[in-house]
Amino acid sequence: MTSLVEIRELRVEATTDSGRTIAIIKGVDLDIAEGEIVALIGESGSGKTTIAMTLMGYARAGCRIVGGTVAVDGVDMVALSEKDRAAVRGAKIAYVPQSAAAAFNPAIRIMDQVIEVVRIHGVMPLEEARAKAVALFRALSLPNPEMIGDRYPHQVSGGQLQRLAAAMALIANPKLLIFDEPTTALDVTTQVEVLRAFKSVISAHRIAGIYVSHDLAVVAQIADRIVVLRNGEVQESGATRDILARAQHPYTQQLLAAVTPHHAPRPAVSGPTAAEALLEVHEVSVGYGPLRSDGQPAIVAVENVSLRVARGRNLGIIGESGCGKSTLARAIAGILPPFAGGVVFDGRELGRSARGRSADQLRQLQIVFQHADTALNPAQTVEDILGRPLTFYHGMARKPRSARIDQLLDMVKLPRSLRLRRPAELSGGQKQRVNFARALAADPKLIVCDEITSALDTVVAAAIIDLLKELQRELDLAYVFISHDLSVVEAICDDIVVMYRGRKIEQISPEAMARPEHPYTQLLLSSVPKLDPTWLDNLRQDPEQVRAYCQR
Repeated sequence: MTSLVEIRELRVEATTDSGRTIAIIKGVDLDIAEGEIVALIGESGSGKTTIAMTLMGYARAGCRIVGGTVAVDGVDMVALSEKDRAAVRGAKIAYVPQSAAAAFNPAIRIMDQVIEVVRIHGVMPLEEARAKAVALFRALSLPNPEMIGDRYPHQVSGGQLQRLAAAMALIANPKLLIFDEPTTALDVTTQVEVLRAFKSVISAHRIAGIYVSHDLAVVAQIADRIVVLRNGEVQESGATRDILARAQHPYTQQLLAAVTPHHAPRPAVSGPTAAEALLEVHEVSVGYGPLRSDGQPAIVAVENVSLRVARGRNLGIIGESGCGKSTLARAIAGILPPFAGGVVFDGRELGRSARGRSADQLRQLQIVFQHADTALNPAQTVEDILGRPLTFYHGMARKPRSARIDQLLDMVKLPRSLRLRRPAELSGGQKQRVNFARALAADPKLIVCDEITSALDTVVAAAIIDLLKELQRELDLAYVFISHDLSVVEAICDDIVVMYRGRKIEQISPEAMARPEHPYTQLLLSSVPKLDPTWLDNLRQDPEQVRAYCQR
């Protein structure tokens, strides 16, 4: 096979805010043959996306390509002028982003955006482009392919929008596709649909691709070869089957081990506290929008859900995107008041809204949000972020507050030297630890964790889960763990609630996840990718039949 892509001795540097120059890609070589998919894997900051972007001759703000060649179809993208690069982007090399929602203009219809690259590059007549777009919609298993292009981006689901982003990338017949974590934000059932669609179209059109991901189980389904990166250097590369079965480098072995966190059975609680509930949710219903004549909101997102969390124990809540998991978490925390039902905490009825709860009730029940980037004030230092709850809840003066901040940083295993840094100066894992330390500053009894590992790579996520377990043992905490990552929930939770379209479908133990009774739970668990390249091809499911069963 001839190489469509040849990267030789690629070096990329970045300039920090202080003016210091650091090497982020350190002499990387990479080849991609025509029709081949090569996966770049590694934890956050390993250089995966930086290398992928150089295929378009692009380096993000503050970075620059300082050495090496990046040849695509015989043309060095680094040596081209910006005008010539622009002529290649979209036409010969196309990009499928991690967040399709951010790639689409909300004010323009989908069809107009999908065929825009054809209009810019003059690849084909617009009517022919529209016909090809419909054919791609059909090939990508999108519903109502003839009409979906007439919709606006907000009128389709996340999984559909991700496939539409792929159609936009494919419309001009590119030779090379760059997939940048395209399924990271999707739940497992949607991810299966998207991966199947990607794989089918790539195979049919013999397209070469570079697939950026930190998820080895996903990579196993789509990549012919794997390149393992760490700190801007290649650690190991080889055929997908060989890497998965016989990884040689210790770092690759670490990545493989982090794919499946193991559930360690926790000792049963005995004595009077065994049946003592810390949190009880009674027939809670939550909605959005104006109230109708019957007193219910226009959109009911959570309907008549009840659950219970014992002291020092953990409850997981799983389900597809849009099932009501995060809405329920916000209702428990008092951020989004329910219109029916109630929440009892530590034996006392809580106000439906946080404003109706005492400072002590707010202190004892904390919530940690999914995206630390938006949860942490970018203008404040770590010291300011952690100091505020210490002042608000405990009235600490400056000296004891400073000592407690050091203790909190120690608890979440962050160096004390970070206390004067701002969130932008921290890695994703560090930000999430600060996010968690802020909740611990209140000295809570229960923490609601809303998708706190979904934006993290597998190694960092596994470290966060280990940290939560350790803190629970030390502080006798209880957790409500919201996630669509079933392996993470299995690793930390004592009981698991399964939700579908706002309703509680089933409650099971981690041990019972191997033999769930409800068809929807079976669908969810069967959709978790395995470290087996044949898994997706052999998967037999009928999601629509299961969903129809759930709606009876």
